[in-house]
Amino acid sequence: MNTPFAKKRIALFDLDHTLLPIDSDYEWGQFLCRIGAVDKDFFEQRNHDFYAQYQAGCLDPREYLEFALGTLAQFSAAQLKAMHQQFMREVINPAILPAAHNLLERHKNDLVIIITATNRFVTEPIAQAFGVTHLIAAQPEISTDGRLTGKLIGNPTSGVGKVEHLHAWLEKRNTPLDSFEHSYFYSDSHNDLPLLELVSHPIATNPNATLSAHAQLHGWPILKIFND
Repeated sequence: MNTPFAKKRIALFDLDHTLLPIDSDYEWGQFLCRIGAVDKDFFEQRNHDFYAQYQAGCLDPREYLEFALGTLAQFSAAQLKAMHQQFMREVINPAILPAAHNLLERHKNDLVIIITATNRFVTEPIAQAFGVTHLIAAQPEISTDGRLTGKLIGNPTSGVGKVEHLHAWLEKRNTPLDSFEHSYFYSDSHNDLPLLELVSHPIATNPNATLSAHAQLHGWPILKIFND
């Protein structure tokens, strides 16, 4: 059985447009198009449509995740690793800015978790690049030979799903959320309102218009760390 965390504070971070000034999931799709790994016309249009649905708050997360993961089922584990390493070099590493590291540094003595709707295949190397050990992300199914099957394990980690997954993650470690003296969540999106409203310190970070208005109405701090 896992032992409880000794930390008194927990700091949760969304990833896309919060720690990164880009959407890693969308950019991964664009990257696949650029390198010719997928049918460019079809995938680019579907990727664009799903992203527009996300911004509008009407995305079916399971439909999107299984579409995105399904495009990768044709590749071996070695091919996927090589593509992701190239993605990190060309897209993600240039987008990891000092401002994000400085924000994480504020919580160096806290339990820090990145919690994202984007799948673990895309985000795990990104969390590692930020020096964050703990990641809660959509979990792709992986076959015995290391291939992605195109299926999602469990529920998506978006909207209220972030709350469900966080509670489950903490319960496995015998440390419920209310055991922390302070809980923080940094996010840019109104899609994360269920978790923002749960923590003791919600911080609207690089917020979209809907979240910005909600934060102002409720007196939440608004933090802008990127110059868009």
